[in-house]
Amino acid sequence: MKICIVKLSAMGDIIHAMVALEFIKKEKPDAQIDWVVEKGFAGVLQNNPHIDNILHVELKSIKKKKTAIFDQYKLVKKYSKNNYDIVIDAQGLLKSALVSKLIGAKVIAGFDKNSIREGIAAKFYNKTVSIAYDANTIDRNAKVMSEPLGINITPGMILQKQKFLYSSSPVNNLPEKFNLFVIGSTWESRNYPKEKFVEIAEVLHVDTYIIWGSDEEHEKALWMAKQSDHLHVLPRGSLDELKYVISKSQLLIGNDTGPTHMAWGLNVPSITIFGPTPTNRVYVTPINKVVKSSSIVDHYKLNKNDFSINEIHSSEIIKIAKELCETSV
Repeated sequence: MKICIVKLSAMGDIIHAMVALEFIKKEKPDAQIDWVVEKGFAGVLQNNPHIDNILHVELKSIKKKKTAIFDQYKLVKKYSKNNYDIVIDAQGLLKSALVSKLIGAKVIAGFDKNSIREGIAAKFYNKTVSIAYDANTIDRNAKVMSEPLGINITPGMILQKQKFLYSSSPVNNLPEKFNLFVIGSTWESRNYPKEKFVEIAEVLHVDTYIIWGSDEEHEKALWMAKQSDHLHVLPRGSLDELKYVISKSQLLIGNDTGPTHMAWGLNVPSITIFGPTPTNRVYVTPINKVVKSSSIVDHYKLNKNDFSINEIHSSEIIKIAKELCETSV
């Protein structure tokens, strides 16, 4: 059986969908699984033993250059020659539905119109999956990827998952014991204050590397490193190198964003800090914890002006961090 998964972006969403691969392969060990992804996020999928082929697209290039649409159309039509038995759109957006339709298969599956934000996408599928839009993000991804294949992935199975992120890019000179901070995200209101990250580092007394992804975040990281001898700025590397670094860490503390979710995919202890986004984007486990501000989140209309994350006391995170570190010893 030849299966094509379409999940283009973003990093956290791709990670949450990848959890299904282990269980699909267990039920269908001879299946070929290919994955269509934005080129910039391909490193997340790299080295996963359950993925046969990573198929790149660069749909984001169309925003910068309208004529790029013709190159992307030709590229996607090329993938249609792979003759898939089923294409699963695990994204549920109009653009991912169009990609799925162009690749083509006897069965094109995805969310039904009531389960996604862009309901028009469901018109491109001939097999649909129903699950509440405000249901747990990981459960949603697992269901849309497994149900069309006749597979049932339960929350209990996900809690017992194997790690599913792999790296072939070792990073040298890492200490034997270290923590990580993920200080950025797509909105400023999702970012925990840099001053409170410093407070956490000062109390934990562990070498801590700061992960950053933009020039602004780099400046913030450099400022933080000047405030504490325990803080160090991690050089920017590839996504494959990032997976390696996270896999070797003792504990990761970060905002609701892709690199933080990598810790869950690697079975590494983590604390995800939430402000204006819902905590049902993750699974809480004995080693993966969440801290949420007091604000009420509307799943259907997130408030980018909700800066309640600033109100979370560093002591609340420190308490959990100490417990996780003691457990991992």
